[in-house]
Amino acid sequence: MKLIFSYLNKYKAAVAVAIFIKLIGTLSELLLPYILEHIIDNVVPSGNLPLVLLWGSGMFVTAFLCRLFNVKANRKAIDNAHRISYEVRQSLFEKTISLTGAQFDSFSLPSLISRMTSDSYNVQQAVQQFQTLCVRAPIMLVGGVMVASFMDWHMAMIMVVILPVLIAVILFVSSRGIPMYRKVQEKLDVVVRLMRESITGIRVVRALSKESYEMNRFAKANHEMMKSDVAAVTVMAIPGPLMQMALNIGLTAVVFIGAQRVNAGLMKPGVILAFLTYFNMIAMGVMGLNRIFMTMSKASASADRIHAVLLEPDLGTSVIEDDSEPDSDEVIAFDHVNFAYGESITHETKAFAGEQRENALDDISFTVKKGESLGIIGPTGCGKTTIINLMMNFYDADSGEIRIDGRKIGAYQKQELRRKFGTVFQNDMIFQDTLHENINFGRGIEEEKIETAVESAQALEFIQSIDEGLAYEAAIKGANLSGGQKQRILVARALAASPEILVLDDSSSALDYKTDAAMRRSITESYPDSTLIMIAQRVSSVMNMTKILVLDNGKCIGYGDHETLMKTCAPYRETYEIQMGDMNE
Repeated sequence: MKLIFSYLNKYKAAVAVAIFIKLIGTLSELLLPYILEHIIDNVVPSGNLPLVLLWGSGMFVTAFLCRLFNVKANRKAIDNAHRISYEVRQSLFEKTISLTGAQFDSFSLPSLISRMTSDSYNVQQAVQQFQTLCVRAPIMLVGGVMVASFMDWHMAMIMVVILPVLIAVILFVSSRGIPMYRKVQEKLDVVVRLMRESITGIRVVRALSKESYEMNRFAKANHEMMKSDVAAVTVMAIPGPLMQMALNIGLTAVVFIGAQRVNAGLMKPGVILAFLTYFNMIAMGVMGLNRIFMTMSKASASADRIHAVLLEPDLGTSVIEDDSEPDSDEVIAFDHVNFAYGESITHETKAFAGEQRENALDDISFTVKKGESLGIIGPTGCGKTTIINLMMNFYDADSGEIRIDGRKIGAYQKQELRRKFGTVFQNDMIFQDTLHENINFGRGIEEEKIETAVESAQALEFIQSIDEGLAYEAAIKGANLSGGQKQRILVARALAASPEILVLDDSSSALDYKTDAAMRRSITESYPDSTLIMIAQRVSSVMNMTKILVLDNGKCIGYGDHETLMKTCAPYRETYEIQMGDMNE
């Protein structure tokens, strides 16, 4: 809940205005039964028509102001709640995109999505009710009892006896509701994950005729979430019937005892009518408190989940001192680097803590100097992409040292480091935008550089043929493009900013050999000052690199140029002979 109050404090002036307006509206509402009682018991019996009209007009004006102030307060509260939820989502998004790889893995993508959507909505509802129900319900409750006591304290004792019991029930139940709603949100994370996986992989699902299988998987997760939600709502709904029963008993007592007191001449008839109205107001106040506790229980669980992300340390600004003399010729260096991934589980369950993790990289060392290029090859899962993740500081190495341009990688600000790179990852994203913006990506790159990048990526011909000449301005989705077209656009995006270090992670797997060779040749000619890091499954893609790193199960099993590896690395030689033999056939 600290999160909610921190944002309320930021908008405290606007929130104070909403609360003040709501306060006036609620107090006006409290006056109405009192005015009505006075008219019935005192004004009407006097037979003074002008006085009746005067008090009637006063009651009308009070009712009008009550409605006006309540509507304005509600609108102001909704506006404030939306502004605050905007701030929460914005802060959460900004934090999410700055998380390190390890931090991101610990939360998981589906959980981050549900925190930004469902959890932020729960916070919005809580903020809105804080400015409306949290003002109206207590005033109705306390104010109703106070005014009723002023009118007839004997009758007010009925309310005084019932209310503490109802409030105790609400507090007890709401204390049980918060952990239950937290569990609901965790179940929602699973539903979001399955939904995302099924929709993203819809072509695979259909191709394998596994629609029923996926529907059953989703139905199971959906059912688990429904059970958790029903359990939480059932517990939180317990006060409702109890309150209704108690209030009905109290209402009956008011009518019965009130009638007895009127017959005995101890109370006027108008007081009974006013009491019934106040009793309904108090009932509404109690029900409002129940709604507040339900909403706050949800919001508390959601706010804790959002706060857990926002409290993550900002590692993007931490910079270490580097007193070593940089090597002016050294572009990239790995010195006895070891690294292991943590488990991809949520922050709420850290069951892997203390367990032994298998290294994704084991004692990796290599150096790339200016004018050199590096090819990385090896079987799937051998650690090729992990090297790039460490090189760009998405993750921190467990041990060893990584240097870029002769400086320790920790001596760079994250943005400073990553501006050096142009990178194409496996399964990179094509955004639903124009081709031009997919390549430019909001970087304000000159048109001449974009055209050079497109030509070097061998993408010019198919771009010019798109949508009857719309070319770069054509709106696209990833699904509209073939695998080879996607890869060429992604390569063009990486090249457009003329990066110091160009990383191509299996970015030509969907290209034919001829296009692949033409693209590599054009990149070398057009970007001679860029250091090229090529990750590939094909020997033909890396055999012309200055240095080639051969990996297997996170270990370096070969390092050198093509000729050296053909003599010294049997796995590399076997791969070459199999692949090049297939090409010759």
